[in-house]
Amino acid sequence: MAKKTAHDDLLAPVTLAVGQEDLLLDRAVQEVVAAARAADADTDVRDLAPEQLQPGTLAELTSPSLFAERKVVVVRNAQDLSADTVKDVKAYLGAPAEEITLVLLHAGGAKGKGLLDAARKAGAREVACPKMTKPADRLAFVRQEFRATGRSATPEACQALVDAIGSDLRELASAVSQLVADVEGTIDEAVVGRYYTGRAEASSFTVADRAVEGRAAEALEALRWSLATGVAPVLITSALAQGVRAIGKLSSARGGRPADLARELGMPPWKIDRVRQQMRGWTPDGVAVALRAVAEADAGVKGGGDDPEYALEKAVVAIARAARSRGR
Repeated sequence: MAKKTAHDDLLAPVTLAVGQEDLLLDRAVQEVVAAARAADADTDVRDLAPEQLQPGTLAELTSPSLFAERKVVVVRNAQDLSADTVKDVKAYLGAPAEEITLVLLHAGGAKGKGLLDAARKAGAREVACPKMTKPADRLAFVRQEFRATGRSATPEACQALVDAIGSDLRELASAVSQLVADVEGTIDEAVVGRYYTGRAEASSFTVADRAVEGRAAEALEALRWSLATGVAPVLITSALAQGVRAIGKLSSARGGRPADLARELGMPPWKIDRVRQQMRGWTPDGVAVALRAVAEADAGVKGGGDDPEYALEKAVVAIARAARSRGR
């Protein structure tokens, strides 16, 4: 989990997020943006890659506003900034503007260390976002994820989840969210086993991914494996619904960078990239057909039909066909 300094004012003039764990870096940004928008709903957020922050750009972004609006300026991969731009940032650190929060995302290490040292010397709030390479770190992360939701999970359940999902923190966080949404009471090893027994790639997410990509045969294979290894049917319908809704949301959204769309749609940036790849071939009518198929499958697995497995197979085939509706 991300570790923060004692100076933990989310609206501090400068926040420095250091590390290479994308999920934690994104969360560090999201926390600052949420705090800023809680203070001022009209907060202007600028999310910039190194090449977008040219010499003079920071001064322009942080100049006093006629409307005195609050602003969050996010600079990603700050270690890759040009030498001239680094000079601008260092100068700004000495006299940050009011009502503006600068968030610097830095990988750590030797590259760009001068900027890192300057931000620390200036008293920046710091959030550590290191890669979690040790199993014990990932286990601690899962425990913290459950605690953050106010739910309890046994130590055995946390370990079983790490064993089943692997090292991807985004997948681990998503699995925790799904279990918390679907299961009441304490989450134990039996629950995790029922949802995630067997190969990690046979999860409900894989069924949904293959279906919305129009790969019916692979989706059916993943579905059968998931059911055979004990994944709950309701978990699969939930994943199918999420997959189709994500296609619908993104297809109707305005164009833009993943970070901007992520804020607009409430999705992490990595998911925007994935859904963009999956949505080729989809039409608005196709989305409507797929949503009806998911609703029918959901009713089927919750007692409205005699054969939950058939209901899921029917939905998977319908979604895969809808994914290829463009151009037919």
